[in-house]
This record gives sequence, C-alpha cells and structure tokens, in this order.
Amino acid sequence: QVQLVESGGGLVQPGGSLRLSCAASRRVFSISTSGWYRQAPGKERELVAVITSGGSTNYADSVKGRFTISRDNAKNTVNLQMNSLKPEDTAVYYCYLYYYIDYWGKGTLVTVSS
Repeated sequence: QVQLVESGGGLVQPGGSLRLSCAASRRVFSISTSGWYRQAPGKERELVAVITSGGSTNYADSVKGRFTISRDNAKNTVNLQMNSLKPEDTAVYYCYLYYYIDYWGKGTLVTVSS
C-alpha cells in the first residue's frame, strides 16, 4: 500500500502561480509512473501531467507551456508548478501513482479567481 498526500492548493488570481506537491508513504516515485489529474465541478476527472520512471513527461494540451511536472527523488515528492493560471484551471487536483495498481491522493483544491 502507498498513501499519497497532496499540498499546495489554494486561491490565486488569474495569471498567478501555485506549486502543488505530492508526498508518498513509500519511496516508489522513481520506479513508477506518477502524475496529476484534476476534476472541475460538473466535469470528469482529466489528466493534467504525468512523469514516468525514466523522467519522460506528458501534458494535457490545455496546460502545455504553463505547467511543469517534476520529481524530487531525495524528498520523495512529485510536484506540479502551475504558472499563468486561468479561471478554467479551477479544480480539485489529485496526485496519481501507478505502482502495480492505481493509487490516488485525496486531492487539493485550486481556485483561480479575482
């Protein structure tokens, strides 16, 4: 079993930045695929960004050039740097890990509003 805990969500104005972090209870990020999903009110959960064990990354078209996913093996975290935030980025952001099975965090709310 692996527990995932997200942090870093909050309220930010359009154009602002936030950094989300996901900590795992076991050191598995470096040997697995992990990433971030989000779910806006009334919408389905969607992929935001993913990073493989080899460090390859993939992003949703809607966040390319604005969001950056990274992994800190020393701190055992996966992070999402979000810049130039838009109101449509408002959602609950979930940390995701695939290590034999799917693992999900409980989510952290990001609200982009003036």
